[in-house]
Amino acid sequence: MASATGKIILSGEYAVVFGKRGIAIPSEKRINTMFTASQKNDESTIHWNEKSEDDSWVIYAKKIAECIREHSGLSGAFQINHDLPLGKGMGASTALIIAMCRAALGPDCAKIALSIENELNVGNSGIDFAVIWEEKPILFQRKSIPEMIDIDLQKLAGYELIDTGMPSEPTPELVAWVKEKYMSDAHDPPSAAGTQRRSSEVDAINIIGQCTERLLVGEDLRVVMRDHHRAQVALGVVPQEVQCLIAEIEGRGGSAKVIGAGARTGGGGMVLVLPSAVKLA
Repeated sequence: MASATGKIILSGEYAVVFGKRGIAIPSEKRINTMFTASQKNDESTIHWNEKSEDDSWVIYAKKIAECIREHSGLSGAFQINHDLPLGKGMGASTALIIAMCRAALGPDCAKIALSIENELNVGNSGIDFAVIWEEKPILFQRKSIPEMIDIDLQKLAGYELIDTGMPSEPTPELVAWVKEKYMSDAHDPPSAAGTQRRSSEVDAINIIGQCTERLLVGEDLRVVMRDHHRAQVALGVVPQEVQCLIAEIEGRGGSAKVIGAGARTGGGGMVLVLPSAVKLA
């Protein structure tokens, strides 16, 4: 048996893809897996405890099991249950890889699990794997070793998560869309005045990156979160209904932001809500 936590990104969505720093913490919600090895080197079976589960997640689990078999020669039966929301910005796809690898291969499977993560979640920034594997708060920057940081998670004890519905676009599609806009705008030719046009996408990525730095020097998370949310809106990854919800939360003195990729249409996945001031440093 093995388990893996989900993740909550406090700051850094999309910005980490472009080399900015981000902060992520493990969630209380998890994916649990039990593996029973088979003597035959054939296809593994998946038993998902929730009867109404989306078939796409069973298919995804079968892909993970096949990757595990290719790396290790092990196959068998995986039994999966969870309280972690699926496909809503809390790292479920990565958590499932880690939980299944731990169950089949033992605790020292980081190298294989990371290889499977990069194979199945092409273009991932690496922040999900880092925080879910370590199950500790991390400061993450692409192409750098993740840094464990001292965050008193009790300070976040009053947070809430609101499920705003399933995003209409998968995370890789959204990341590719933002990348295309960002790279295009960042490399626009100089104007006649000799200055490069700064698009809202480029500015938004920089603001999100600055939010991480502001948290590290002790600014109130509630204040920083509001700026982070507006930058995500500028990127176009917060659906209109979710914007209205967050505006209502802010009107009552709280702060909120979409965690994870968000969406252009449909639901925005999970929204992190802080009812009062919170300082991490």
